[in-house]
Amino acid sequence: MKVAVSSQGKTVESAVDPRFGRARYFVVVDTETGEYSYHDNKQNLNAAQGAGIQTARNVIELGVEAVVSGNLGPKAFTTLQAGQVAMYVGAQGSVKEIITQLRNGQLKPVTKPNVDGHWM
Repeated sequence: MKVAVSSQGKTVESAVDPRFGRARYFVVVDTETGEYSYHDNKQNLNAAQGAGIQTARNVIELGVEAVVSGNLGPKAFTTLQAGQVAMYVGAQGSVKEIITQLRNGQLKPVTKPNVDGHWM
């Protein structure tokens, strides 16, 4: 499975970013092979509005099947849901730790956002 994790850095050793729409990077990991790539999200870091929607669109275009982040607002949630992307929130630790938890079935997909819009 191809998974995008909101990240504060460019590697699997980086800490998970608690923000989705304004995350600095996304590390995309293939859970079967362990291969990963990073994707910059700088265009949405300081967006006045719409960061969650635009970030969700960008992540969907990466062809991921799941997203893991600390938090996820309602507009990003709706956009990811429309793109049929599974969502996991409450993530803490490194990207590598999160992928291990996902592989071990320790993370459960969410059915609603966990923060209100414009959460920082």
